[in-house]
Amino acid sequence: MGMASPDVTRLLVSWGEGDKQALEQLAPLVYDELRRLANRYLRRERSGHTLQSTALVNEAFLRLVDQHSVKWQSRAHFFGVAAQMIRRILVDHARAHQAAKRGAGVARLSLDEALDVGEGRDLDLLALDDALKELAEMDPQQSRVIELRFFAGLSIEETAEVLNISPATVKREWATARAWLFRQLQRGA
Repeated sequence: MGMASPDVTRLLVSWGEGDKQALEQLAPLVYDELRRLANRYLRRERSGHTLQSTALVNEAFLRLVDQHSVKWQSRAHFFGVAAQMIRRILVDHARAHQAAKRGAGVARLSLDEALDVGEGRDLDLLALDDALKELAEMDPQQSRVIELRFFAGLSIEETAEVLNISPATVKREWATARAWLFRQLQRGA
C-alpha cells in the first residue's frame, strides 16, 4: 500500500497533533490508496451504479479529515477507520437509491473474493450491513475483522495490528465470521 508504514504513521501522528502540513503531505499518499479501495469496491457493485469512485473517495476523505477525536496509531488504523467510512457511504447510498426506486434497485455487492461464498453469488449491500450489525451485537471483534479485511482490504497482520490481537486470532475470527455471515445471508436470500 504505497508509502512505508512508519512514514505514514509519522504523518498521521503529526496530523493528529494538529500539524496541518502533515495532512497536506499525507493527503496525496492516502488518497491514492483510498481511490484503489474505492475502485475495487465499486467493481463489485451492480452494473449501472450511480456512485463514482471519485465521489466515494472524496466523501470518505472529507469524513476522515473531520475526525477530530481520533488518535491515529498507524497506517492500518487509518485504513480501518476508512473502511468504516466507505461502508457507511456505500450503505447510505444504497438506502437512498432504494428509497428513490421504492425498493426496486437494491445495490448488489459480490463477496466472492472476500468471503469465498461460492460461484456467482451476489449479495445485497443492505443485507450485509444488517448482518454485520447483528454480528457486532453478538461478537464485536468478529464484526471488526470482517470490516477491516473486506472493506479496508487489510491483511491478517494489519488487522491484528489494528485490533491489537494475534494474527492467529484474526484467522480464527475471520473464518468463523465468514461462515456465520454466509449462513445469515443465505437465510435472507
